[in-house]
Formats: sequence, C-alpha cells, structure tokens
Amino acid sequence: CGSVRTLGRAELRQHSSAEQIMAMSAVSPRRWTRAEVERLVDERRGYTPRYELVDGELLVTPGPDWRHQRLVLRLALLLEPYVAAHTIGEIFLGPGELPLVTGERYEPDLFVVPLVDGRRPPMPPAVAKPVLICETLSPGSSRHDRITKRRAFQRNGVPDYWIVDGDAEVFEVWHPADERPEIADERLVWLPVGAPVAFELDVRGFFASVADGAEPK
Repeated sequence: CGSVRTLGRAELRQHSSAEQIMAMSAVSPRRWTRAEVERLVDERRGYTPRYELVDGELLVTPGPDWRHQRLVLRLALLLEPYVAAHTIGEIFLGPGELPLVTGERYEPDLFVVPLVDGRRPPMPPAVAKPVLICETLSPGSSRHDRITKRRAFQRNGVPDYWIVDGDAEVFEVWHPADERPEIADERLVWLPVGAPVAFELDVRGFFASVADGAEPK
C-alpha cells in the first residue's frame, strides 16, 4: 500500500459551453437536476464532453485522448476472458450510462454488471449493482474520479473501484469502507464474490503494452 497523490483541479480544454458550465459552477455552486443534465446530453454533438450528475453536482469531462482509450480498451480485453469464463457478468464501456442511483447519472470508463441466473440482465435495468467500476485519470478528471465519484461508489456499496493512473503507472483500488486505497504497482488481484479463482494482472506489463511503439496484443 502507499499514499495517494492528490492532483489539483486542472483546467478543462473543451468546447465553450462546457467551459461556461464549469466556470459558473466554480463561482456559484448549485444543485443540478437529472432533467437539466439530460438536456445537456441531448444537445451535445457526439459523445463528448461527458456529463455526469453526482449528488447534485454536474461533472464535465472532455473527450479521452488516445492513451486513455488504449488503457481502457486493453483492460477490457484482458478482463473479458476471465469475466466470461467464470460467468461473473458483462463488461460495458463508456460513454454508456450506468444506472447506479435514481436521479443521478454516471458514465464510467468501464464497469461490470453481474449476470442474473447465469444470463444477461434486461437492458437497461432500473438500478444496476456493478461488481466493478474502473475510471482512467485524464486532465481535469482526477478530483471527480478520486473524490466525488469515489465517495458515491463507496456509499452505494460498489465492491471494487479501480482508478488507473497512467502517469504514475499504478492502479488505485478502493473498497466501500476504505479511507485510503490499495496501490497496485506490480500485481493487481481481483476476486469477485463467487469466483473460484482470482483475476491477476501484471501491472508493469499492462502499462508497457499500451506504450507508444508497443506491439498490439
């Protein structure tokens, strides 16, 4: 285990409407409603910026860069055989919405929803109970990922929440009662409830596999 580097709020480089929203929020905090955020989602062009609503706070995240996408996709590809072989659940990737709390809105980078009697659940469920949520840090998202969303996920009993820090090349692993994360810089082990064996990830090998110049696997 180790200490967590808490990064400051970085300036978001995105289109003007999102910048205005962030500026207004910083000057005059207010509680947003689900309907207001849904309107922003409907009016945006494409899938970015990402709009999320947590405990009345609007979270705005710009589109991911290539490294961010490499990290998320590589992790999904490594998790999928394990999740499928042991009927853990189904993997979803952002910008798909995770219906975690009624009246709020979450779009994690990656999440795993459990199967129901060995079958895929109806989509979308009214409220999902993910067994794993993963966020990859990007400029402007560290406060949201490490504090705002992390507290919400812990409060709602998400058993495992991983934060991928691509700069430090570590995974921060959070459980519901944790006040500090476990820092995985060599090996990451995940044993969901009911799984006969654990998923193990070579952390150094994982980050090496997404480095510029690495051969795709």
